[in-house]
Amino acid sequence: MAFASFLHKLRDKLLRYLLGQNTYRLVKEINKFSSWYMLNRYAPESKYPELLCDWYLEQTGERLDLKNPLTYNEKIQWLKLYDTTPLKTRLSDKYLVREWIKQKIGEKYLVPILGVWDNFNQINFDLLPDQFVLKANHGCGWIIIVRDKTKFNREEAKIKFDKWLNINFAYYFGLELQYRDIEPKIIAEQYLEDESGGLSDYKYYCFEGKPYSVEYFIDRFERGGYKAIMYDLDWNQTDWTVDAHHEAGNSIAKPDNLQEMNSIAEILCAGFHHVRVDFYLVKDRIYFGEMTFTSANGLEHFEPEEWNRKLGDMIKLPIVN
Repeated sequence: MAFASFLHKLRDKLLRYLLGQNTYRLVKEINKFSSWYMLNRYAPESKYPELLCDWYLEQTGERLDLKNPLTYNEKIQWLKLYDTTPLKTRLSDKYLVREWIKQKIGEKYLVPILGVWDNFNQINFDLLPDQFVLKANHGCGWIIIVRDKTKFNREEAKIKFDKWLNINFAYYFGLELQYRDIEPKIIAEQYLEDESGGLSDYKYYCFEGKPYSVEYFIDRFERGGYKAIMYDLDWNQTDWTVDAHHEAGNSIAKPDNLQEMNSIAEILCAGFHHVRVDFYLVKDRIYFGEMTFTSANGLEHFEPEEWNRKLGDMIKLPIVN
């Protein structure tokens, strides 16, 4: 299995080299779109397990046994198919989740919202401040950060949002079915940055209703690529990490309000077999980021690899008929 994964990665690197980075990305994007279109229009749900296994083999070079998933990544695939609920859909909606957060931990943890629209043409940019963030509510990574409205390319942004709002993210890349029934919208939120001029994430990996570890993310949206460090709940750096293909960087000081983040993460993850709860920390104030039920789409990179199985053991899958 490890050798098959090695061959798959080698093939991917060879394609990237032969096609060039820009062409490689374009081919990947076309494949994503065509797969979404075919699934959304033609594939019956009875075929989803087979299709997901094929997709997993294509992405990892490894075979997926949905009858006996063992690792973290394998169990994420199982949860996609058999543990998607209306609540998970609501909490994956970047707009509807706000009311739930308000009820659970209070409105003070929400990033202020500047507007919500059904399409790009409805946005009156004259009413928005000089800095803001635009997001699609029904997917992942569909975000535009505006640091200077005078330099904002509205035409380019419109092209992106017109495309994004016409894609059902559930079928876009790997059957993340919790996104399937979200009504697409555009959200504008207040622009945030910390003292570094960027924005750091605190991503809590939670299992069976309890936070287990927190990944510190920095430079998430910068071109140079993000850096990530994994800590336990007492802010001791762990001997394992996910996203190991990115530079880890040096340990940082323990946040003054770590215990507060630990506590509200535990409130939010209660009742879920697995969820990642994300926060931002700006000037000692905690802001809720998102609830992520299929972290990295179940394609996490672990270092050392044995943690793929160790974290998998922490997810207790429900019994389904």
